Amino acid sequence: MQRLHESLVKQGLTSELQQLIMTLAECGVEISRLVRGGALAGVLGVAETENVQGETQKKLDIIANDLIKEKLAASPLVKGIASEEETDVVPANDAGQYLVCFDPLDGSSNIDINSLVGTIFSVLPAPEGEVNEQAFMQPGVNQSCACYMLYGPATVLAMTTGNGTLMFSLDPNADEFILIDERVEVPAETGEFAINMSNQRFWQAPMQRYIADLIQGKEGPRGRNFNMRWIAAMVGDVHRVLSRGGLFTYPQDTKNPAKPFKLRLMYEANPMSFLVEQAGGKASTGYERIMEIQPDQIHQRVAVILGSADEVNTCLRYHREG
Repeated sequence: MQRLHESLVKQGLTSELQQLIMTLAECGVEISRLVRGGALAGVLGVAETENVQGETQKKLDIIANDLIKEKLAASPLVKGIASEEETDVVPANDAGQYLVCFDPLDGSSNIDINSLVGTIFSVLPAPEGEVNEQAFMQPGVNQSCACYMLYGPATVLAMTTGNGTLMFSLDPNADEFILIDERVEVPAETGEFAINMSNQRFWQAPMQRYIADLIQGKEGPRGRNFNMRWIAAMVGDVHRVLSRGGLFTYPQDTKNPAKPFKLRLMYEANPMSFLVEQAGGKASTGYERIMEIQPDQIHQRVAVILGSADEVNTCLRYHREG
């Protein structure tokens, strides 16, 4: 992956972080190949297991998780691993400099309908001492790198190390990620939003009012029409935000009082917030900046509102008003 490596060198990254990002990209290339193979590769369908979240696993969930875990454990740079599919954190190499959190296959419910799925990574500095859950309890502002690979008509890699957000596209003939946008910029204004409307009756009052005003369009208080989009994979919806702006939200709801939030802080909300903020967007729970949250467990969930800065600010105004 010479082209990717050249881009990382231009970013002025340490050789260690460059090497780790190259390893993450290799994981994406291999998973992309499996996704393209689909039924022919024998990776479709449901496994007879549930993950730590109590969610039914797809075959490719397990395959992708094992593939990434094996590659990261083999890297001398990785001290510990945390995955959506693992109950506990996984120690790797004592001398490693980094901790890696990941969602091996975001949007896996889309696999069998040949729709968008992706892989999300968050890289944190490894503290001194043993690898345990406490070592991972760092706010998102500590991230050394965040990236995702989106497996669609093309496989795309979005990445940030805190110096802007870059976008790459995979050349499948050469297994090479080619830089296509060296500074992604999310427009401050938007006329597009993404939300799971089937949960509307369970939302808090501020989100109820905000979405109701969007739907009223030109005849409502916002005075203009909005389009709604929903891919049912955070990686796909955030990619659209990075590509052309928009607002994506999975807000707090009362559908299951034991689980008022859907998205996981460590390996979904934090890395996506880092990518969006570095592209000029904004990311919040509705009440606080996501990347400033002090985590208390590896599978912690939070509300997410992110995207075009002006529209996120408008949504937050509804939350302040109560």
